[in-house]
Amino acid sequence: MDSPHDRFVRVRGAREHNLRGVDVDIPRDALVVFTGISGSGKSSLAFGTVYAEAQRRYFESVAPYARRLIHQVGAPAVGGISGLPPAVSLEQRRSAPSSRSSVGTVTTLSNSLRMLYSRAGDYPEGAPRLDSDAFSPNTAAGACRRCHGLGRVHGTSEELLVPDPSLSIREGAIAAWPGAWQGKNLRDVLDALGYDVDRPWRELPAKDREWILFTDERPVVTVHPVREAGRIQRPYEGTYTGARRHVLHTFADSRSTALRARAERFLTSEPCPVCGGGRLRPEALAVTFAGRTIAEAAAMPLTELAALLRAAPGGPEGTPAGPDAGAGGAGVPRGGGTASRGRGGPAAGSGTTAAVLTADLLARITTVTELGLGYLSLDRPTPTLSSGELQRLRLATQLRSGLFGVVYVLDEPSAGLHPADTEALLVVLERLKAGGNSVFVVEHQLEVVRRADWLVDVGPLAGEHGGRVLYSGPPDGLAGVPGSQTRRFLFPREAVPAGAPREPSGTVRLGPVTRHNLRGLTTRLPLGVLTAVTGVSGSGKSTLVGAVDAGLPGVEGLVTVDQKPIGRTPRSNLATYTGLFDVVRRLFAATDDARARGWKAGRFSFNTKGGRCETCQGEGFVSVELLFLPTTYAPCPDCGGARYNPATLEVRLRGLTIADVLGLTVESAAEFFAGDRAASRSLAALLDVGLGYLRLGQPATELSGGEAQRIKLASELQRERGSHTLYVLDEPTTGLHPADVEVLMRQLRGLVDAGHTVVVVEHDMDVAARADWVIDMGPGGGDEGGRVVAAGPPAEVARTTPGPTGPYLARALGAP
Repeated sequence: MDSPHDRFVRVRGAREHNLRGVDVDIPRDALVVFTGISGSGKSSLAFGTVYAEAQRRYFESVAPYARRLIHQVGAPAVGGISGLPPAVSLEQRRSAPSSRSSVGTVTTLSNSLRMLYSRAGDYPEGAPRLDSDAFSPNTAAGACRRCHGLGRVHGTSEELLVPDPSLSIREGAIAAWPGAWQGKNLRDVLDALGYDVDRPWRELPAKDREWILFTDERPVVTVHPVREAGRIQRPYEGTYTGARRHVLHTFADSRSTALRARAERFLTSEPCPVCGGGRLRPEALAVTFAGRTIAEAAAMPLTELAALLRAAPGGPEGTPAGPDAGAGGAGVPRGGGTASRGRGGPAAGSGTTAAVLTADLLARITTVTELGLGYLSLDRPTPTLSSGELQRLRLATQLRSGLFGVVYVLDEPSAGLHPADTEALLVVLERLKAGGNSVFVVEHQLEVVRRADWLVDVGPLAGEHGGRVLYSGPPDGLAGVPGSQTRRFLFPREAVPAGAPREPSGTVRLGPVTRHNLRGLTTRLPLGVLTAVTGVSGSGKSTLVGAVDAGLPGVEGLVTVDQKPIGRTPRSNLATYTGLFDVVRRLFAATDDARARGWKAGRFSFNTKGGRCETCQGEGFVSVELLFLPTTYAPCPDCGGARYNPATLEVRLRGLTIADVLGLTVESAAEFFAGDRAASRSLAALLDVGLGYLRLGQPATELSGGEAQRIKLASELQRERGSHTLYVLDEPTTGLHPADVEVLMRQLRGLVDAGHTVVVVEHDMDVAARADWVIDMGPGGGDEGGRVVAAGPPAEVARTTPGPTGPYLARALGAP
């Protein structure tokens, strides 16, 4: 049994992923930071072992029936762990793309705001009181009937649906119609209804064009299809659907992202004429608090909303409404039922209610703004947030939970944070620890590493060259560990000079840009240099860079390298994305054995019938249905995870099967394919961006955002580009150890040496210090940002910017 007096989590024999039987003791009630280069095994230890074991133990205490309702992680490969408290994981993951999910719903701040308006809002005279649900656009009680709570309505026009009126319907005049049989069916139905489908669209009568495009009628008619060569088609009953109805239905209901995107091309979008974009019914929008409707309050940056609440009557800066104002939660009406129906104006006792609800809402907002997210508004959709912003929103919610004695495991909470915001993050982490919890953080940001109570450094390198704990102890002790990659950055012997910035070969005008918090912004972008766009979170950096297009004068090509996944299923992997797998399959098809059997390159694909294992259809694993438990996955019983059938695996290329090759790391594959020019070029590009530890067949779903971005960069690097290309990267150092950043910077500077232009959105001041040009956005986030506050060489920006970047940039440049 674990001793209650043992203040350590003791891990023995951890073998998850690349961990090599790791034994390590980690203190509880401390801020512990796990460090190491990308792929070293630090996440495998923190998340794959410690957190996974805590979850496994929790699930053992849950009734079997309830377990199937909970997403479970697999049991980790570990000999044993003692002293392990319950754990909470805060990983970086993107939300589902739902337009109804927002900052307010993620943090539950919307619930508190709705309660405030319901209980303490100013109602029109004679208006009945409303439940809190009436103030939610996501409920039937609150959503505007016209736009269903979305705030915008979609329409279309003849010009959008029929871009070329010289064509006939049979020739495809109605571009919005589906292709293949569905489109042919609609044409045949129109023909059967008596409309001329062979006459140019512009020559059709106006009333016919109007009905064909915009009717909501759905007539059924017997269709006698034209006989096609070799096929006999029987008559059938066909139903007509108007072009507008088809497009709106596809956009609203299709589960296919591609089909929804296609439908959107034929739609217009504008604020709802009924709610004006407020998303709510008129009776809810008639209620105000401090002079604002709930829609107006939800659209304000959180810092402004907090100021409004403080100044409101009953707020901290307003006039207390009564002797019991602010007396805790006692004055808050319970439940969500209707109160005092038929009476308008403020609710009875609303002064006390307002004070209590305002104080609670302000406390919740404060935890979010402390994490540097005060520029966000409650109605900001979560799909527009970065994974780092989402993780910090979840962290703010945990701060209000009041949990005690748990282990919080965080995945790079400083990702996407300006150094000024990192200071606030550290205060929050200390608060979690002071609340009686243990805080385990996987982190690369050196300021966070320096503030740790305890370091666990994993390495020394990545993949099969990592997986060992090099050091576990107080941060100062890492100075005596020569094999640590973290050591040379945490304790630098001397500052490395940034070098003289290059002179631009020219400049181009960028803008005017009007989007989000940018209002007609125009700036100059230098060519032939490396430019870093800096500024606090929400200052408008990504919005500005997102406005860069391929039409800039002097630029022949544009390459945008973001952190979106390279694929959303295990079938997409490193080899398939880079095109390397095509080369590998051709090499296998060229072997004597394959030619003797008459096999082409397609035989060696795991995505098509023929060479793949049909039991798992080339996935390498099968789902296992367990009674009372969620579906789990196990290696395919026939191919053992190899993905191919036995006959295909009989063909070998210099002793290796196609499955063996997919199991090679990039580093090993570079040696194996050294004699093949095409394969070597792809593998060399992957090695150059520091991805030698990844396996060729590593599923895309297992890759981090930073790894996905570097794979995309490697794919571009292997292309021979003679013309001037503009490369745009959004926070390319996210998820990278300082040693990996060095490798990345060599590649980016190499692109500039080759005559190209590189622009990076970046928070890493070491990267900005080594850029040739800096564009600093700000000075703040949200409405307080959206301007270029300084632009020029790094040293000049460090001296002149009024934003918070200056001191940190000066420090990175070696200024005292």
